[in-house]
Amino acid sequence: MTTASRRWFGGRDESRRADAQAAKDAAAAAFYELDTAQRDLRISMETIAAADGSPAARQAGEGFAALGRRIDQVSHVYIEAVDAHDLDRVDLEGSVAARAREQLTQARDELVRVKGELDRFAQGLQPLLDKAETQLARVAPARERARAALLAASTALDEVRGKGMRADEFAARLAALGPELTLLNQGAAQHGVQETVQRADRILRDAEAIRAEVARLPERAAEIDRRLVSLRTRAQALRNRADRVDPVLSELRRRFSAACWQDLQHVPEQAVRDVARAEEQLKEAARAREEQRWADVAALIESVRGALDATDEAVSAAQERLSRLEAVARDPQAEVERTRFAIRDAQRLAMEGRSVPDPRHARPLDESVARMERALAALEERHPDYWHFLQEMEQVRRDVARVVSDIRGGRGGG
Repeated sequence: MTTASRRWFGGRDESRRADAQAAKDAAAAAFYELDTAQRDLRISMETIAAADGSPAARQAGEGFAALGRRIDQVSHVYIEAVDAHDLDRVDLEGSVAARAREQLTQARDELVRVKGELDRFAQGLQPLLDKAETQLARVAPARERARAALLAASTALDEVRGKGMRADEFAARLAALGPELTLLNQGAAQHGVQETVQRADRILRDAEAIRAEVARLPERAAEIDRRLVSLRTRAQALRNRADRVDPVLSELRRRFSAACWQDLQHVPEQAVRDVARAEEQLKEAARAREEQRWADVAALIESVRGALDATDEAVSAAQERLSRLEAVARDPQAEVERTRFAIRDAQRLAMEGRSVPDPRHARPLDESVARMERALAALEERHPDYWHFLQEMEQVRRDVARVVSDIRGGRGGG
């Protein structure tokens, strides 16, 4: 009887131990599933955080943190239940095994419940995750385009250097993109999608600009050489033309009053000085070209071109002055008729649709007529100032043109 009782109770203890072990295994499986789900969801949250800074994304982050605290709590209960009972002990009592099964079952139930909360949270997160993944999909292509552009710029730089061109300016600009590339490689997780894509676009844009300028460098150098030759030729031609200004001035002095030519007396000497200064700048530009200081070369070329334009205009002014004065001396009425036609045309316009002209228009037109007559009368003097006459006629026509513009502007506005 006694032996049978021990076998019976021993059998029940084994059953309880088996139940407890099964509860432990089930709790372990639930713990593993919860831990795996939490890890997967953390990756999703990192994706959202990298791509989305909206209030909804921040709220999701706060919700995930709260869930994390709940997971820590139930995980702690589970671990305590496992640590509290050694189910492998040979002398484990049935009552202890029963308590262990109860605690482990409760721990498993809590793990499963929190896992359900985590699953529901993940489902609600899906729209944000889809949006974030779409945003992140932009990062890799943008980064690859930026890297490809940098490689193309570097290759172009090596090619022109192989042709004997230093291109130091472009090398420095390319090197300056290095820190930006480092930040780009750190990725969206650290800097966010928008900032990362924008940085990639900036690198792409700057690298492509460098590549294009470097590729044009041989052509640019050849163009600079052509411009330097052209400007030297033009400077020499202007020097020769300046030498011919003195005879023109002599003709002006001989045939016309001082007022017609005195403002041109400085032209020959000034032209010689300006051309000499331009030739010095051209020598400086040639030195800069040899040293491949392209920005300096471009600035000097523009300065020389502007100086030669001004000198050309001044040198041409003397011959043009003589031609115009000869024409008006032969026939001043041609200039008067031009001016009179402009006045009459303006007067007809002022009278269109009116019986009496607007004083705002009639007064300046009347003054223009009087001014024209005075200028024409001044030519009857002993030493007529034909240059003043021409300037007066031009000014009268400009005044008349302003009246016409005012009339048309007023009618258009009406």
